Amino acid sequence: MPNARGSLVVDMEADPPFLEHEGLTLNRNTVRKEFTGDMVGTSEAQMLAAFTATPGSAGYVAIERFTGSVGGSSGSFVLQHSGTMNKGDAQLTVAIVPDSGAGDLTGISGTLEFNNDNGHHTYILNYEFT
Repeated sequence: MPNARGSLVVDMEADPPFLEHEGLTLNRNTVRKEFTGDMVGTSEAQMLAAFTATPGSAGYVAIERFTGSVGGSSGSFVLQHSGTMNKGDAQLTVAIVPDSGAGDLTGISGTLEFNNDNGHHTYILNYEFT
């Protein structure tokens, strides 16, 4: 399966919490990213997050639309995120939504991995066309 690698810049705008109760906080965020490397383009996501009273424990879901190019093919697709942290132990799944590809990216499927090394964000997109 081919992959695309590179860096990204992340900008997040948090809305005020819509629920705060007994140490639990629920909020919504708008997340914008700029990708460079094998993926060139931008994305915007809507994220819902839950933060618990236990430090390092949280969860989030998000839907993100990427527009740009992957390996020289231009178009767009949608990513679905599901992440949890259990006392700092993070698990994240980001998958391309089936049949969401458009333009030259029609038929794309795969998964996306993010890494954050002291504020420097990188990605690996494992993808194929069906």
